[in-house]
Amino acid sequence: MNGRPRTAAPVLLLLLLSLLLFPASPLAPAGSAAAAGKPAVTLSGAEAGTGASVTVSGSGWRPRTLLMLLICGRASPARGLTGGTNSCANADGRAVTTDAQGRFTRALPVSEPPDPCPCVVHVATATGARAQVDVVFRVAGHPVEPLPAASSAGGRLAVLTDTRLDGSGGLLTWFGAPPARTLVLTVGNLGTTTVKDPVFQVGTAHGVFAPQWDERQWRGTIPPGGKARVKLPVELSAGAHGDYTVSLKYGGRVLAEQPWDVGRPWGVTLFWILLCLVVPAAVFRIGMAVVDRVRPRNRRARPTRRGRRTRKGPGPDGPGGREPSAVPASTSAILPWFTPGTAPVTADRLSAPHDDRPTSPRLPAGREPSE
Repeated sequence: MNGRPRTAAPVLLLLLLSLLLFPASPLAPAGSAAAAGKPAVTLSGAEAGTGASVTVSGSGWRPRTLLMLLICGRASPARGLTGGTNSCANADGRAVTTDAQGRFTRALPVSEPPDPCPCVVHVATATGARAQVDVVFRVAGHPVEPLPAASSAGGRLAVLTDTRLDGSGGLLTWFGAPPARTLVLTVGNLGTTTVKDPVFQVGTAHGVFAPQWDERQWRGTIPPGGKARVKLPVELSAGAHGDYTVSLKYGGRVLAEQPWDVGRPWGVTLFWILLCLVVPAAVFRIGMAVVDRVRPRNRRARPTRRGRRTRKGPGPDGPGGREPSAVPASTSAILPWFTPGTAPVTADRLSAPHDDRPTSPRLPAGREPSE
């Protein structure tokens, strides 16, 4: 009984020391990376030739996020993609979705980008908030040229605040009109010369495709060290919908990117549904009207009451005669195309006795006819 505490005390002490000391070193970096929340990318190798592949691993990204992996030329981690995604090997790019912890691993085939190196492996989000990481990578056998110098003749502009898209869609946009917004941002002149009437390039990209650039000139002057509010129009093609990315570039450098979720033009769908219902109904009505006009019509005689008596008086048979009785309703019903008085003589009419004497009205019982 007295030996158990002496044996258990050293064991418990060793367990506490192992829990406090040994897990501290491997868990400290992971805890700091998770707290920082910055996306990171690592490569299985820094150089590879065309036809090989490099394994790209990442952590710290948003969970369940679609990423695109590209090998781009004329780029660096400090300056980014100076030529945009047009300088990347887009045909051999890969897409990957992060797991619940924001990690991923994907094999990326090595191919030569359209522009010369320095090259990077470009990892960026395809949807949602913009996030990207560029890692230096060398493509063996691909030419290398220095990066183009930043243009200083027109100053050096930088974005000072977050960009946004102002505006909303209207009724015409709901029916397929081109969606339009206004890109609003604040830029500052970090150079030593005044910038007057700068010409920006506004690009729109759908999903993982390369942006289509259009020039937009802003009228105004930005002195060295000054800033200005810039508003540039952005317009998509008619019927556009889905996830788009609006990019702003000046002096060969991308200044800002803004995601744009364009709604589907449901008015166009409603129009086609109504068209598929109205046109067949109209054709059916027109066809029925034509058939009703073309088909032959049967002339039916107006039926008369059976047993209808005509008034007495001079007639074709003399003073005491009576006019021929009308055709019975049964005969008119059987032979509708004959008019009254022209029905043919049937067997029942030939066998029936013919009496031309006038009939007297029936009197009630017990009364004598007056003289």
